Amino acid sequence: MTDGSEKSLMSLLSLMQRAGRLQSGEFQTETAVKTGKAYYVIVAEDASDNTKKLFNDKCSYYGVPIVIFGTKEGLGRAIGKEERSSVAIIDEGFANSFHKKMLTLEKTKKESN
Repeated sequence: MTDGSEKSLMSLLSLMQRAGRLQSGEFQTETAVKTGKAYYVIVAEDASDNTKKLFNDKCSYYGVPIVIFGTKEGLGRAIGKEERSSVAIIDEGFANSFHKKMLTLEKTKKESN
């Protein structure tokens, strides 16, 4: 990852993990969505099509924002674990911060194209 904004997002995920405000892995992420604990879901770009569809459907049904971002290896490394295809942010403040940084990253990418 060479982009500073992407590094900033990964650093924020690391902080959330240390603060105990993340659920990671498919089962825990899905459970957080179903129980209303998830405020934001991140699915790795290299996750399987089935995983992406599962979380798109669940998040749509339960009204949870979702983004496709990073790689399984990158998400896992950011939170100090092995590869992770999905992560749920279970804190509203952190979710808002991540969303704002994500919008900034998307705006920057559009401007550079």
